[in-house]
Amino acid sequence: MIAVEEVWRTYRTGPERVEVLRGVSFDAAPGDFVAICGPSGSGKSTLMGILGCLDRPTSGRYMLEGVEVASLEDDALAVLRNRRIGFVFQTFNLLPRMTALRNVELPMVYSGLSREERYRRAQEALVAVGLAGRMGHRPNELSGGEQQRVAIARALVNRPAIILADEPTGNLDSAAGEEVMAVFRRLVEGGATVLMVTHNGRIAEQAHRVIQLEDGRVVSNPIS
Repeated sequence: MIAVEEVWRTYRTGPERVEVLRGVSFDAAPGDFVAICGPSGSGKSTLMGILGCLDRPTSGRYMLEGVEVASLEDDALAVLRNRRIGFVFQTFNLLPRMTALRNVELPMVYSGLSREERYRRAQEALVAVGLAGRMGHRPNELSGGEQQRVAIARALVNRPAIILADEPTGNLDSAAGEEVMAVFRRLVEGGATVLMVTHNGRIAEQAHRVIQLEDGRVVSNPIS
């Protein structure tokens, strides 16, 4: 599903070169649940940006479903990002005046799907995250855990190959965080591939594998 091979990411700040990623390599197969951990400044966010096709490596290769991402033009990259990658963030990024159902429909508005098909898929995604009875509620009528589950449903609705989650429980209490992790576990059991950045060791332990980054390098990548 994913192959990251000797990926470097270097930025220039004036005359200086800052090496944020230094030869990062790892694989993830369909149905893997991978946590990416490390201290601030270790390169986690930069790596997630590359995995999400929001940035390109300075050198090395990132293969997604057998396609080398760096070889794609911007338009093809945008299509790949929209159709094959689902994003879940620490902040839920829900539109406050829209219902849960309408928030989940949004990624499909420009997909060419009929209104009926968008509605059906959004319903299915909300059922999958346990919110069948909350579809007509607006974000301010939902708990934090429920809002994050709406965000996960929105990430699922285009049926992506991988789900990238950046601190998905960071704004939640422990009970709501466990609700979200239970959703991820069900998705993985159904064949989804999830890569999650987290600072929380207890949350990371629920993944199949924990990749540790330090100073832009992989220092631990146990076989799952």
